[in-house]
Amino acid sequence: MTVESHPVEPPVSTAEARTTLALLTFDGFLCAVLSVLFLPAYLGTTPFPVSILVAAVVNLLLVLGARKFTERPVLAALPIFGWLFGFGLCVIGGPGGDLLVFEDWRTLLLFVAAVLPAGVYLFRVQLDSIVARAQQG
Repeated sequence: MTVESHPVEPPVSTAEARTTLALLTFDGFLCAVLSVLFLPAYLGTTPFPVSILVAAVVNLLLVLGARKFTERPVLAALPIFGWLFGFGLCVIGGPGGDLLVFEDWRTLLLFVAAVLPAGVYLFRVQLDSIVARAQQG
């Protein structure tokens, strides 16, 4: 399965692209905070961390949206960087020793599942562009 390298349509202006990427980065931050807050959800007596699946899908969609405004994978990864920043703030904790994230299997699964799909997509895009450049020259 290859990732199609379709040409990115340029936005109306550079300012629009920067604003959109900034908003997508902030959305990544919000996704991290909300997924951490809903992580300890239970369905009856069973842990039901639905926010893990939601974070994985939302982060992938944010990166796909960022790819519409930039060809550079590093800039397309800005929503993931926003997510990592938000997750890091939640891990640090607050004053008085308040913790939002616990040492639990759900925390590790949230981190991996939220970053891995978008990271694999960006890796494939970068790899396909390297292969295309090597075949041309």
